[in-house]
Amino acid sequence: MGRSGGTRRSFESLARRRSGTASSLLLLALALIPCGARCGPPFQTDDPAVVAVGHTELLGFYQSSLTATSRTGTLPGLEVHLGPLEGVELDLITPLTFATTSGQGMQRGYGDTTFGVKYLLIRESETSPLLSLVPKLVLPTGNSNRGLGNGGSQILLAVAAQKAWGDFQTYGNAGYWINNGPLNLNYWFVGWEAQYRFSPSWILGAEVFHTTAQVAGQPPSTGFNVGGVYFLDPRNQLLFSAGRGLQNVSATNRVSTYLGYQISF
Repeated sequence: MGRSGGTRRSFESLARRRSGTASSLLLLALALIPCGARCGPPFQTDDPAVVAVGHTELLGFYQSSLTATSRTGTLPGLEVHLGPLEGVELDLITPLTFATTSGQGMQRGYGDTTFGVKYLLIRESETSPLLSLVPKLVLPTGNSNRGLGNGGSQILLAVAAQKAWGDFQTYGNAGYWINNGPLNLNYWFVGWEAQYRFSPSWILGAEVFHTTAQVAGQPPSTGFNVGGVYFLDPRNQLLFSAGRGLQNVSATNRVSTYLGYQISF
């Protein structure tokens, strides 16, 4: 994932602009990350949209990644998104993680806890994109000796921007992770996503992303995901994506999957 706002909230503002019909009400509940320290469900790229004041989103999710020697992921995970103030969103991710390596059994337990904030800097207009600060703090609550945590705290310093043209929307984010812990390296993340609203029920999109090396001796990673959101009703949505690496595939990402269920109120 861990994957903190992308496709889910991104069409909330678009739907309000386009009409006051029932279809726009269906999209009004949208809100957003992945899994672990990543954000933007169902994508890794985060978007700058914030939850409306007084609103809450609860997202239960599964995610996994496979390399040549291991499979890691979250089952289940819970994301909480709150709108306490105008232009401000508070995020919390609590995962039950698993890790399986070659020659060893599966390890299961509570993983690292993520706290995030989205702070709106510039509202979207005809001439300017929506722009927000999207910092995060990850606490090392998981047992790294069992492969269930990072082994140290992490701090993300990042910005995200998005722009919409009709039913088409694109957003991206870039950030620098301060990655504490033995053998860990500070690293950069850059992601870009594009999506299209085909109907009031369906949004489909794709992303590409790049991460520099996070651990000593580990190569950088470039990958992609395709996925989207299906709206059951104004308060309930299904999120899904799948993808793989494009660079150093065996060592970083042979295949990754994500499935989530969100309730908005």
